[in-house]
Amino acid sequence: MSTLTIPPVIPSPREDGIKLHKAFKGLGCDTSKVIKILSHRDVEQRSLIQQEYETNYSELLSKRISKELHGHVKKAMSLWLYDPPARDAKIARKALTTPVVDNQAITEVICSRTPSQIRRTKEVYLSTYHSALEKDIENYTNGDHKKAIKKETSGSFQSALLTILRCAIDPAMYFAKILRKSMKGVGTNDKRLIRIIVTRTEIDMCQIKIAYYKKYGKPLTHDVRSDTSGHYKDFLLNLIGSDY
Repeated sequence: MSTLTIPPVIPSPREDGIKLHKAFKGLGCDTSKVIKILSHRDVEQRSLIQQEYETNYSELLSKRISKELHGHVKKAMSLWLYDPPARDAKIARKALTTPVVDNQAITEVICSRTPSQIRRTKEVYLSTYHSALEKDIENYTNGDHKKAIKKETSGSFQSALLTILRCAIDPAMYFAKILRKSMKGVGTNDKRLIRIIVTRTEIDMCQIKIAYYKKYGKPLTHDVRSDTSGHYKDFLLNLIGSDY
């Protein structure tokens, strides 16, 4: 179940586009206003806003946000603007082409999606990067992990299989544990934190929050508040919603 909160009366995409354009004007971006608008719009509404923005201002909203926002909030918001198949394709591409392949990210993309979602992601991946996802998995991964992902049974082989089993048996608890690991100890794994919160908000973040509370005895929002700051914190908390 989604944790996205949408206002009872939603402005038109054109109105939102105008407000966003005003937020970008002047000496500094009104990041709070950008967050207030976009963190309370669903995937269809975000798509329409982007279309209106490009029509009215001859500029991609994603490019303007990339110019105006900075740091982790920029990364999180940029990922949020994608529709799910394009987002998964981007995550997969980045996971495969980093100096050290991000096995966990690519495994999650393959193993926590339905067959139809994977099929659509593969289509977007091919049209965007002009290479088949399966081919890039073949080229960029090796050994047991390659075999595992190709069979959609995926980490090193043992780690990958565990990921699949955990996702299949209790996806909410799996993601709750990964979120905890992202924030536990010295430093925060912001890349992982962003990936999970952004990709799960409109799917099952409600269940993830419940699982997190049951496992760790405190709300997910408590740890996010402690480990993040500023506009980045505000954006993630808007997506997660109220305390469980």
